[in-house]
Amino acid sequence: MSHPELATKLTELLGLEQPPVALAMVDGPPEGVTASEHAVPSSCTFWREAEKGVFYASAAQHFNCPVGSHVMGFELPEEVQAQLGGLVQSMCDAQYLDMAEVAKIPAMAKKGAGVVYGPLAELPVAADVVLMWLTPSQAMIYNEATGNASWTASAPATVSGRPGCTALPLAVTTDEPKMALGCIGMRTFTGIGDDRLLAAVPGDKIEELTAAIEAAVTANAGMRSFYEGHKAQFA
Repeated sequence: MSHPELATKLTELLGLEQPPVALAMVDGPPEGVTASEHAVPSSCTFWREAEKGVFYASAAQHFNCPVGSHVMGFELPEEVQAQLGGLVQSMCDAQYLDMAEVAKIPAMAKKGAGVVYGPLAELPVAADVVLMWLTPSQAMIYNEATGNASWTASAPATVSGRPGCTALPLAVTTDEPKMALGCIGMRTFTGIGDDRLLAAVPGDKIEELTAAIEAAVTANAGMRSFYEGHKAQFA
């Protein structure tokens, strides 16, 4: 399926209020893609900007967020590395993060000079990651579609937390859809509602997941009908 078809189907199946967006690590801006020129406070800010259209953001444009820049796998100049160290120390001093966790924070293995962001429906290149904002009920369907709700799964489902952006490298590294509760930075910088969770899907899995979501939606519709009938007996 094409990007527009997948975006339309995902939006309709899940009832998404925000369009699914996608990103791709690239060596430079593809032909015809406009480079972003304005500064943003965080890497995750670009996710919301991506809802409005396709653009390219260089590695340097992510450096206002040292943690996000690290998670995105960019090579950090000395001054940004120093900022990252200071920020991490502040997080540890505030007991927000334990120093033992720092070395284990995931980062994108695929390197690039920048990122192409945009609505999934409009992304002109192959997506590395597709992002969706989900309500709890939408996350329920997503969780079932990924197989993480199965009691026979080989490993228990993992919903990541802070930093919220780590869901991206976790999805790419494992080549499996992931979900994140997010972090206070993500919620501050994106302005996303407190009732939304972040879903991150490897680009090469999005068509497979869409089919699984369709099956989960159908199964839940059948169960809803059964439960409503059962409930009516007690009205």
